[in-house]
Amino acid sequence: MTDTWTNRQPGVDRIDALVRLQKQYFLTGETRTVIFREEQLNKLRDAVRRFEPELLAALKQDLNKSEHEAYTTEIGIVLSELRTALRRIRKWARPIRAKTPMTHFGATSRIVPEPYGASLIIGPWNYPVQLMLVPVVSALAAGNTAVLKPSEMAPATSRAIAALVRETFRPELVAVVEGEADISTELLKMPFDHIFFTGSPGVGRIVMEAAAKQLVPVTLELGGKSPCIVHRDADLALAAKRIVYGKLTNAGQTCVAPDYLLVHRDAKATLLREIARSIEAFYGKEPIRDPDYGRIVNERHFRRLAEYLKDGRIALGGEVDETELKIAPTLLEDVSPSAKVMQEEIFGPILPVLEYDSAESALNVVREHPKPLALYVFSRSAEFQEKFIREVPFGGGCINDTLMHLGTPNLPFGGVGTSGIGSYHGEFGFRAFSHYKSILKQPNLFDFPFRYPKAKRGLSIIRKLLR
Repeated sequence: MTDTWTNRQPGVDRIDALVRLQKQYFLTGETRTVIFREEQLNKLRDAVRRFEPELLAALKQDLNKSEHEAYTTEIGIVLSELRTALRRIRKWARPIRAKTPMTHFGATSRIVPEPYGASLIIGPWNYPVQLMLVPVVSALAAGNTAVLKPSEMAPATSRAIAALVRETFRPELVAVVEGEADISTELLKMPFDHIFFTGSPGVGRIVMEAAAKQLVPVTLELGGKSPCIVHRDADLALAAKRIVYGKLTNAGQTCVAPDYLLVHRDAKATLLREIARSIEAFYGKEPIRDPDYGRIVNERHFRRLAEYLKDGRIALGGEVDETELKIAPTLLEDVSPSAKVMQEEIFGPILPVLEYDSAESALNVVREHPKPLALYVFSRSAEFQEKFIREVPFGGGCINDTLMHLGTPNLPFGGVGTSGIGSYHGEFGFRAFSHYKSILKQPNLFDFPFRYPKAKRGLSIIRKLLR
């Protein structure tokens, strides 16, 4: 196919030409074969490995991510998803046999997964490699084309991903459109066949409204206030280490970071001491001076987070460095439920600490907020663990850990309610980018007359069969 579009052409006309190019290419049927999909996934895997130095440098520039953190939470997860897709794509793409009822005797039933077509993938700034490229893995595995819109708030990573895609794929299959928020607005006006968005619930509503105007299916990966509950019987030293890891990875700018801490009154003092020790072990006595401690993405978010420091008594941390856009790991106590820090998703290294006396009182606090994207429970009691799993609707989470459910391709990742619609990772990502088509095949050798109007005893026979 002639390349009539390049990543360097500006303007709305470019976007329109690109979408038409991808939709025309999809109609050729080339993306539908499993062999073709495997070839593209292998290309993407090779490109991620080849561009690893550029991606690491970009993540350092945009968010001050250390090589360890950047590989563990970004590049490594993309490669893990690619490995899983390449191993299992043939099984995922295979038609699924379905049972056929007696009313359809002689017929056979199957479900055929097919790609939606041209997909729009809008990524966020906080994990700009992982949350941009993992959906691409799913889109390609399912046989779609894809237009990528990286976040303008992580410009170095956006440029690196654009270069990776430009050197790896023809634009009719995968292309990157860079630009400010107005470019996303223009993209949402285009006749895509599926939209995959990762970002805030507020922008998610805008995306869903735009998709509704064209009746385009959406997958929305959003956020919310994810609670972390620590019971008095928990291993408090281990819990502290895992909470600090989950909260301070990417300086707390993680959609599934613990957003507030609910700790049993009897365990609170010990847990807070252990948290202080873990912070020092990870980032030293002055975390904002540690070269590997992440920074806040921009001045606007820095100022927003600095305001939260006024919403309670600072029990630990509270130091800020406006020049480096760093905020020390901070524990807040005596926080009012009506304070902004308890009403809005924090997305930073600030952790409000609340006490509880019983499981029911902890549940009541969680229920005061919309359905969270993640929930974490630290306890040795299976009964206590299951109570929260059973009684709180949330996207996903961990027992006696944080964040780690995000890193497995064998679990669906997604929210519920205001924290998201749909899920992905592994086979669930393949499903997110696929329509499952129902097929019933009837034989011509015989025909049952009771199905037709005025058939003798037709209704009587149908009643018996449907019982």
